Amino acid sequence: MTTPTATKPKVLFLCVHNAGRSQMALGFFRAHAGDRAIGWSAGSAPADEISDVAVAALAERGIDISAEVPKLRTDELQAGADVVVTLGGGTAPELSGQRIEAWTALPDPAGWTLAGVRPLRDEIERRVLQLLDELDLPERTTP
Repeated sequence: MTTPTATKPKVLFLCVHNAGRSQMALGFFRAHAGDRAIGWSAGSAPADEISDVAVAALAERGIDISAEVPKLRTDELQAGADVVVTLGGGTAPELSGQRIEAWTALPDPAGWTLAGVRPLRDEIERRVLQLLDELDLPERTTP
């Protein structure tokens, strides 16, 4: 049985271009949380398209983010989130009652090779799994 949407945690992943880090985080979040939570991603200065390397890095894990497109962070989008995760030192305005997570030290992978992005991808997945645990949504055994 599916939990009603009103009780599902809503998480927004933010980075500058919404082309790499936040898209990978969202991909892992959706894969591991399934229908138990709602996730979005956005950026303060969205790129024209998602990073091919980010798509390839998640494809290696069986996660398809190729249909995603960079989106602009808006106050309305952020207001709908229970948790806002900033990746790589980006900031988000603090809204009353919102949990803000700053995942610093995650460099922008723009221009990186697939081999170079793999450790970053793995660190993002580790942090997503930790967040899911903190939200009392442990990793599903089958994504």
